[in-house]
Amino acid sequence: MRVLVVTAVPVERDAVTRAFGGAEEHVALPGAELHRRGAFDVLAGGAGPAAAAAATAFALASGAPASGASASAPYGLVVSAGIGGAFTPVTPLGSLVVADGIVAADLGAETADGFLPVTALGFGRDRFTPPPALVRKVAAATGAAAGPVLTVSTVTGSAERAGALLAAHPGALAEAMEGFGVAEAAARADVPVLEVRAVSNAVGPRDRDAWRIGDALAALTDAFGKAAPVLQGWNSHEDLEG
Repeated sequence: MRVLVVTAVPVERDAVTRAFGGAEEHVALPGAELHRRGAFDVLAGGAGPAAAAAATAFALASGAPASGASASAPYGLVVSAGIGGAFTPVTPLGSLVVADGIVAADLGAETADGFLPVTALGFGRDRFTPPPALVRKVAAATGAAAGPVLTVSTVTGSAERAGALLAAHPGALAEAMEGFGVAEAAARADVPVLEVRAVSNAVGPRDRDAWRIGDALAALTDAFGKAAPVLQGWNSHEDLEG
């Protein structure tokens, strides 16, 4: 099975590809480039849900083109991956999170009574649920915590905003900017989705000196090294069979 992994920026893409053995092949797509190693295609799709959705959609539409071959192999799984902020102390810096829910935390409307999610407005959706059996297996293989990961268009920069997010989404473990966009594109192509995040900073007041980006990228590489057999070998029947 072929797996598409979508990150925001090249440094995250390279952290993921380092986990896989074999030679690396580059495959050109409209506006982007796949970095292929074995069964894994890794794409730096850009920051934010819109860029992530567009890049994922282009890659899925391409059907994982194989160099020198007239046929293409479809993807069986899409993974949104990268570093992110976490609601500590549940998920400390350098730890891993696998999403059991991919949630659009700021998609909706502000009202006099507070924020209303897009679903309360009567249209759209604000959550995708990755395959539960796959979440359990990846969490077990990597030591990751499993829980909701919030997608935001604006990175949280205050304790007040962090508190509001947790109040609206109890149990949330982390926030990032791309997961929901990747999930939206994957759902429209009827391909299962997963989100994996390595924690680089705490959600709240921005303190760049306290961020541990290098540690998070190293954790991301380690996670995909451990999860690769699970991701490549997984099939959707596992969840249908319980």
